[in-house]
Amino acid sequence: MDIKKLKELFEDIKAGRIDDEGALKKLRHMPFEDIAFARIDHHRSIRCGFPEVIFGGSKSPTQIATLAERLIEAGSPVLATRISEETALHVIEIEPRLKYDQASRVLFNPSPDEIPITGKGTILIITAGTGDIPVAEEAVFTARMMGNKVEKLFDVGVAGIHRLLDSTEAIEKARVIIVVAGMEGALPSVIAGISGRPIVAVPTSIGYGASFAGIAALLGMLNSCAGGVSVVNIDNGFGAAYMASLINHPPEISEVKK
Repeated sequence: MDIKKLKELFEDIKAGRIDDEGALKKLRHMPFEDIAFARIDHHRSIRCGFPEVIFGGSKSPTQIATLAERLIEAGSPVLATRISEETALHVIEIEPRLKYDQASRVLFNPSPDEIPITGKGTILIITAGTGDIPVAEEAVFTARMMGNKVEKLFDVGVAGIHRLLDSTEAIEKARVIIVVAGMEGALPSVIAGISGRPIVAVPTSIGYGASFAGIAALLGMLNSCAGGVSVVNIDNGFGAAYMASLINHPPEISEVKK
C-alpha cells in the first residue's frame, strides 16, 4: 500500500464506503507480514515511495513466487531482480501474474507501461560498452517501474569519445544521468566534466584481469576529480536507478519537515 491508496482508504472510511472491519482487513499486514522465511515490509512504500524489492539471486522459485503473491495481494507493484531465465519459468508456473524481462533479468507486475510517469524529468542511462548493457538494463527497468521517463545511450565509452560528444544534446536534456562502465571506469568523470547534471556511477565487473572484477572501475569512480558523481556498488543497476529516481522525485515543499 502506498500513500495514494492510504489516502483513498481514509476517504472511503469518511464517506462510509467501507466499514471499520473492511479497513482493518486492508491494513492487517501493516507494517510487515511474517511468512516464516521472510518479513515483508508492506510499510516501505509509505516511508520510501516504493515497495520492497525482491532480490532473487539467492532465493528459491517458491520463495520468490510467495513474496510476489503477497505483494500483489497487498496492492503493491512487484519488482524481483537478478532472476535467471530458468528460475523465471519456475516462478511464473507458481505465480502466473508475473512477467519476465530477459534483458534486465527481472520479474515484474504490473508492466512499466501501466505505471504513470511521476518523475520531474528524464533519467538518461549511459553505458561505456556493449558488455555493460545487462547492468544498464536492470537500471532502465527499475527506473521505469518507479515512474520515471527513461532514455538510453549505449556504447559511448572513452575508447571512442567522439561517440559521446555526438550526443551532448541528450545529455543536456536529462535531469539525472546513470553511467555504467567497467574496465578503468573513466566515463562518469568525463560526463560529469561536460555536464552539470548529477551523475550516478555504476562500476561493472567487465574487464581483463587487472580490473579485478570491477574493483578498478569502482576505485576509479570513487576517485573522480569531477564534482557531482556518486557511486553505487559493482553491477548494482538497481541501486543506481533507485538513487536516480529519488533525485528525479524531489519532495514538495509542503512534504518537507521543518
